[in-house]
Amino acid sequence: MDRNAEFRRSKAQFLGKADLSRKGSVDEDVVDIVQLLNTRDQFFTTSSCSGRILLLDGGVNGFEVQKQNCCWLLVTHKPCIKDDVIAALKKANGDAILKFEPFVLHVQCRQLKDAQLLHSAAVDSGFRNSGITVGKKGKTMMAVRSTHSLEVPLSHKGKLMVTEEYIDFLLNIANQKMEENKKRIERFYNCLQHALERETVTHSHPKIKEKNNSSYTRKKKGNPEKACGKCMTEENNEEPEHDDDDPGISINIFPEEY
Repeated sequence: MDRNAEFRRSKAQFLGKADLSRKGSVDEDVVDIVQLLNTRDQFFTTSSCSGRILLLDGGVNGFEVQKQNCCWLLVTHKPCIKDDVIAALKKANGDAILKFEPFVLHVQCRQLKDAQLLHSAAVDSGFRNSGITVGKKGKTMMAVRSTHSLEVPLSHKGKLMVTEEYIDFLLNIANQKMEENKKRIERFYNCLQHALERETVTHSHPKIKEKNNSSYTRKKKGNPEKACGKCMTEENNEEPEHDDDDPGISINIFPEEY
């Protein structure tokens, strides 16, 4: 079986499976991105989360909480209010931790060049911790992610260790991060849509030589709006608040069978 046929088979099998996530469906804010990618021959999404605020109750042996081994006291994909957190904290018996987790998306790509297109759109949109992983057998995965997260312990052995005023302060930060996260998602959708449209035009007219065909490098710097061209809307054309990490592409090769 050739590589393209194997990719089509994997895509059909994966997208035909039931959604086994805790929520059981794609988050509202990323439905358009997921649908856009899954309707393209060269991509399919394997997991996604639009971003969320969590309150987790873990064990009493430290603050290294494993999400699969703890109690989810609260989870929301929208801005959160203090009263909801205070009410949820009353159920905590161990070490409660408040977290904000930004948008994450995993996409299997048919070829490395397809993953590079996604990576470029992601970095230009503010998701500068995105990366590409290539398996030994050529399986290519692209992860869209950033580092503007938040994780703060609130209680220990069921005892609240901070004031309500501090919880309110933390939620203001978490909610601001949620709003910035949503703006980045919108930028990513616009940049991705523009890049895919441009790719379609190029394939339809092979003689067209776009100026940026060879501009994909390991280090992407400069004004993200210029990099995206017309992909930003007027109401959302401010420069992304970039993270401090290196935006260059990261390709890892698995040493074992993959």
